[in-house]
Parts: sequence; C-alpha cells; structure tokens
Amino acid sequence: MPKPVEEPFDQFQQYYRTPSNRSAAESFRLFLWNPEEGVIFGRTPSSWSKIGTFYIIFYSVLAALVALCMWVFFQTLDPRIPKWQMDQSLIGTNPGLGFRPLPSEDNVESTLIYYKGTERKNYEEWTDALDKFLEDYRTPGQVSGRGQNIYNCNYKQLPPPGMVCDVDIKLYGPCTKENNYNYHKSAPCIFLKLNKIYGWVAEYYNTTDHLPSNMPKELKQYINETANSKPDELNTVWVSCEGETAADIEHIGPIKYYPRPGFPGYYYPYQNSEGYLSPLVAVNFERPIHGVLINIECKAWAHNIKHDRHERLGSVHFELMLD
Repeated sequence: MPKPVEEPFDQFQQYYRTPSNRSAAESFRLFLWNPEEGVIFGRTPSSWSKIGTFYIIFYSVLAALVALCMWVFFQTLDPRIPKWQMDQSLIGTNPGLGFRPLPSEDNVESTLIYYKGTERKNYEEWTDALDKFLEDYRTPGQVSGRGQNIYNCNYKQLPPPGMVCDVDIKLYGPCTKENNYNYHKSAPCIFLKLNKIYGWVAEYYNTTDHLPSNMPKELKQYINETANSKPDELNTVWVSCEGETAADIEHIGPIKYYPRPGFPGYYYPYQNSEGYLSPLVAVNFERPIHGVLINIECKAWAHNIKHDRHERLGSVHFELMLD
C-alpha cells in the first residue's frame, strides 16, 4: 500500500497568518509589558539582566583602559614645558605681533579701529577694551604667582631663575587710563606685544652695521643714537609702524613709541614662568588725518624674525580711521 505523501513544510507560512486584531494602543501596551510571556520592552528580565551586565563590564573596562592611557600620556608632559618646541612645534620659530585694542567680538574678523574723538560714548568701546587688557598689568596679584616673584630688570640686571621681569605701565607717557589713552584727543595709542614662543631667543640688531635696507629711517636713526649713548640697550627686539602705501604714509602723521620702540631683551627667552607678562610697546599716533582710512603695518625687527605680510610673520596689520 503506498505511503501517503507528506506535504512539504512551507517555512514562510508563518507570515501568512491572519494578523492580530489588537489595536495600536493594545500592541504598544503589550510591548511595554506582556504578562502572559513575562516580557518587558520585548525581552525577558533575565535577558535584560544579561545584556545590562555585559555592557556594564564592557564600558567599565573600556573606561579603565582610556583612563590608564591618559595617565601614561600625562606622565610624559610637563605642565610648564611644551613637549614640542621651536621647529618641532606648530607655532615655529618666527613670532608675530599682536595689537590691542581689538574690535568687538561681534566683528571678530575686522582689524579696523574707528571712532569719533569728540564723542565719549563712541571711543569708550576702545578705552574700555584697553582697560580690560591692561588690568593684569595694573594689579599683579591677579596673575597666578605674580607679585611674589617680580624682579626689577634692566639691561644689566637679568632676572634670576624663577623670577619674572616687571612691566611698568607708568612708562607709557600719554597712553594711560587716566588720560583715556589719548583717544579723546584723536591721537590714539595702540599697544603691541610680541607673540610668545617657548625658548625663543632673539638675535638682536645690536650694532649699526648691516641694518636691513627696508628698516624705516627713523628706527635706524634711533638705533644709531642708542649705540652712541646707551649701547647696553641695543639688545632689543625693535619695533616700527608705518603706512602700507604712499597715501597711508602721508596720512598717518608723526608716531611716538613708549617707553621705547622695541621689546627689551631681558624679557626673553619666554619660559612660561609663573606670573610672566609680555612686555608692551605703546604706539601713539599723534596727528592722523581725519576722515581717511589708514592702513598700518607694524613690524618686529631681529635677525631671526622674517616678515611675510600674507602669513603675518613678524608683523601685524590694522586700519585706523577717525572722524
């Protein structure tokens, strides 16, 4: 007698079952908690326990490995001495210049200093910015460690180890808070600082021989006078400011530098000492022409400072306009 032929099992027949007549709310409620199967969010409590235990152990071990790697990494670093210096660092060996005051944060890409000298509310934006910038110079105790290790340096007295040279803002002539930095007289002061590079030592133009041909005549004359009267002060990173074009040179007017046109060499090298403040040069534009946009470029001068206007190496650009 022939055997009955078994119908093959259709493995997909389960998908052809009549769909449940449950409402969406009922299906969602059963997803949250199914009392018949003892399932929470689609899994049994035992399954959730196993998954939770796995991830707790996994992320605990991962966090411990990351913490261990970070601890080992920080053991190779010194909080005051950068690991990569000079040519090996991203900063390199060619410092640039910075200027203050800067335009407001709303116009962060601008380098224009524009105001009306006859309106106090108009120029207060700039004098307030200088007040904030110079606050650390006025109250040394605000800077960590400063006030205990300040040394009155000069060209013959270099700072001992662990000490930092004082920056006396009383030497800035008319460029003081009490005098509104001369903004009310339409003869504004701009402060320059040399960007800090750890361990950088300037190669000074400390002789009058072989001065750069593009160095301004006024600065060359000042260096010659210094060589004759105060040769010790030749160890200076010199600074000059001038108009970028012939029209700018004509409109910029006379310029004075306080306390001198340069940064004294005894402030260098920068070694990230506690309480260190960068030396400043106050540039006073005595009689700039009103109603004209004046493009100004300031440069720092040393044998190992190269100038590149596009890369802003060794120089800084800003515009000045007075109404």
